Amino acid sequence: MNRLNGKVALISGGARGMGAAHARAIVAEGGKVIIGDILDVEGQALAKEIGGENAVYTRLDVTSYPSWEAAVKTAGEAFGSLTTLVNNAGIISFGMLEDFTVEAWEKIISINLTGQFLGAKAARGSLVSAAPSSIINISSVAGYRGFAGLSGYNASKFALRGLTKSLALELAPLGIRVNSVHPGAVATAMTDGLDVAQLNPLKRAADPGELAGIVVYLASDESSFATGAEFIIDGGELAGGGTIKAD
Repeated sequence: MNRLNGKVALISGGARGMGAAHARAIVAEGGKVIIGDILDVEGQALAKEIGGENAVYTRLDVTSYPSWEAAVKTAGEAFGSLTTLVNNAGIISFGMLEDFTVEAWEKIISINLTGQFLGAKAARGSLVSAAPSSIINISSVAGYRGFAGLSGYNASKFALRGLTKSLALELAPLGIRVNSVHPGAVATAMTDGLDVAQLNPLKRAADPGELAGIVVYLASDESSFATGAEFIIDGGELAGGGTIKAD
């Protein structure tokens, strides 16, 4: 219950789905959270549900650097410091090359990749001041394997692995650890209506709460020797292709 005493986390895309699960888990372990999102009603309700004095909601457009700066400022005003950045916000969009528009490409890259860069840039000073601190980038198994019709999503998630490793090397001397988390199929609004259960040998999607333990670990001092690493939680999706049956 006290693994995150003294920790303060800013979570992008924190109003629902995986972000909300991370927020609940961090508060349950004694931490405090700033829930950043553009879903005002859901974000305010979540902060009230889990927080009282332990959670606040702030409107955060991850494609806007001034919005990130304001969210980091909110963390300092509300809780005095910022020890953890959870870059969770992301979207998915579908389309084969001939149909996938330039606008759709630019949108997904701006949210899934540039948004995470902007978050790290805006939070850097506060994280240095509060070190030891942690940046947790939520990527995907789509950062390891390709999917037809998901070129934008794949590109953003592969690139996020590279961003994570570069920042891990750059920020390690400053006491900031940077790691990435790679979920498989998760039951969220983003995957609603998709047959994701067939992607892994467990034949089901994960509940968002099943991923929150990794985020708690990476936010805590228990992970003090982990940086530049990739944490996969995918129900066995990347383990292989299954059984080959003899004739």
